[in-house]
Amino acid sequence: METTSDRNQIQFEKVDLGSLTLTYLREKRCFDVIVSSLSLVLLSGVFLVIALLIKLDDPRGKVFYSQTRLGKDGREFQMWKFRSMVANADKMVDKLLSKNDVDGAMFKIKSDPRITRVGRVLRKYSLDELPQFYNVLRGDMSLVGPRPPLPREVANYTSYDRQRLMVIPGITGLWQVSGRSDLSFEEMVALDLRYIEHACFFQDIKILFKTVSVVIHPNGAY
Repeated sequence: METTSDRNQIQFEKVDLGSLTLTYLREKRCFDVIVSSLSLVLLSGVFLVIALLIKLDDPRGKVFYSQTRLGKDGREFQMWKFRSMVANADKMVDKLLSKNDVDGAMFKIKSDPRITRVGRVLRKYSLDELPQFYNVLRGDMSLVGPRPPLPREVANYTSYDRQRLMVIPGITGLWQVSGRSDLSFEEMVALDLRYIEHACFFQDIKILFKTVSVVIHPNGAY
């Protein structure tokens, strides 16, 4: 059986970063700041409603949930979400690893017993991701880019997989609008690297419009 170490030795074509021009990166950051700032203000009422629903459904836990993720060049940061799981969800991971529904260095369960009733709705329509506009405003994340992985996932990455970390991660990306959790880990990596190679402002806008459609008509979120 091929292991992570074996795959790490396989020669691969490195991703071309030629599309990541200084002009594009400046435009992208400016757009991120404007959109995330407006979103945090305009969606403040939605934030309040979601917070109340979370507390009514599971009063023991907090409204927000932060988790250590790895961003550009493997830098650690705290990614924020609305809590969609029971209060002690992290302590249950080891017992559920055998039920992972995704191959490769990623952990997902379609019928995760840790998710609350309100949490299932939040996840289905990606509403749990809304607090990440704060991460975008801080510069930890971008509106569009590869999803930021967990440290334990990156520990199993090959050199090829680690190329996902060459850019700032995003709230949404090519993987999310192309099937999300219905895709394999290898397909996710391939889509992320394709995005990086062809990065441009037009592609970002196109993905954002597709994201709106995916939120309205969910495509494999769990």
